[in-house]
Amino acid sequence: MSPAWIVPDWPAPANVHAASTLRVGGVSPPPWHALNLGTHVGDDEARVAENRRLLALALGLPAEPAWLEQVHGRTVLQLDAETLPAVRVADAAVTSRPERVLAVLTADCLPVLLCREDGTRIGVAHAGWRGLAGGVLEAGCAAMDTPPGELLAWIGPGIGAAAYEVGPEVRAACLDADPGAEAGFMPGRPGHWQCDLAYLARRRLEALGLAGVHGGHWCTHADAGRFFSHRRDGAQHPTGRMATLIWRG
Repeated sequence: MSPAWIVPDWPAPANVHAASTLRVGGVSPPPWHALNLGTHVGDDEARVAENRRLLALALGLPAEPAWLEQVHGRTVLQLDAETLPAVRVADAAVTSRPERVLAVLTADCLPVLLCREDGTRIGVAHAGWRGLAGGVLEAGCAAMDTPPGELLAWIGPGIGAAAYEVGPEVRAACLDADPGAEAGFMPGRPGHWQCDLAYLARRRLEALGLAGVHGGHWCTHADAGRFFSHRRDGAQHPTGRMATLIWRG
């Protein structure tokens, strides 16, 4: 079976290409089956390399993706130089360089794509609750060097509110960063809340004044056949990582 992916449904210009992978179509055995693209989850590195090769071939990528070492922070890498930095510890990246492929890995956190309406600059961010509270989306949009009204965003698959129970410390951190975000937390069992990450991300992006915010309709936890989910599977065994990628043609 070949690699499979979601094509983002957003009004990006024709020269902007993007994909968000599913878990099917790779060579990794259980528990990572099958298209695991993360090198940090215990899978054999040779299998991950083959999965990445198969994906690049299927998508027709113009270059190897600029994979990041993600740390749930707000650092954004500017990847406009001809040569990529050897160390890429960050949770977001932006570029105006044609054929440079940006990517983030997720398995419940949100992948967020950015692009200028004219297609001359693109970005990607990895946004879990720590990143959202820390301002990774605001930092990513600022690094686009574009008036927010000329930016588009797409929110990819992440854990849905029905499956994402958090403690009061998570709610407090998110409300400290965005006091009006109470609607992103519904009471659950005593002392806990159901957190709607996609709502929180959409709210933060819309508050910046983006021209359009799209996506945010998939739950990684609810669909084990298509998505990896650390919350669903991570307690029993390692789980894989999906990639969300964007590049300019």
